[in-house]
Amino acid sequence: MTQTAAPLPTLPVDVRRIFEMLPHRYPFLLVDRVIAFEPGKRLTAIKNVTLNEPFFQGHFPGNPVMPGVLILEALAQASGVLVQMSAPHSPEQNPLYYLVKIDKARFNKIVRPGDQLHLEVVQKRMMLRMGQFVCQAKVDGEVVASAEVLCAERGA
Repeated sequence: MTQTAAPLPTLPVDVRRIFEMLPHRYPFLLVDRVIAFEPGKRLTAIKNVTLNEPFFQGHFPGNPVMPGVLILEALAQASGVLVQMSAPHSPEQNPLYYLVKIDKARFNKIVRPGDQLHLEVVQKRMMLRMGQFVCQAKVDGEVVASAEVLCAERGA
């Protein structure tokens, strides 16, 4: 089967199209919309943080804070969307990538219900079915978390 480059998407890319690219579903899909995209280079996505998310029941009652590990997961998912939107592949094939490494993780500010995370990922390199990404999560233009993530395509 021939591989063809996917046409550039019309922005914004909504959650229905994201469902086609990522295997995650509620309550673990952490990317709501893609608002900017350069193939093989960068992507900006949005995660709307709402009080009705299940993790707020225990983190922390009376003082809801989005867990930092979930912010990192949202950045990894946005990286996966960048790969899926950039890579040439047949329509019935969406390679599955797993998060394999996180470096330089840093948390600068608490994320609370009502915040809108802007997930900014830049592809640093792709080689041997692995991708390295430099990531930042921002709220109101301020960096709340950052990390470098490494994702690898699942072997056959």
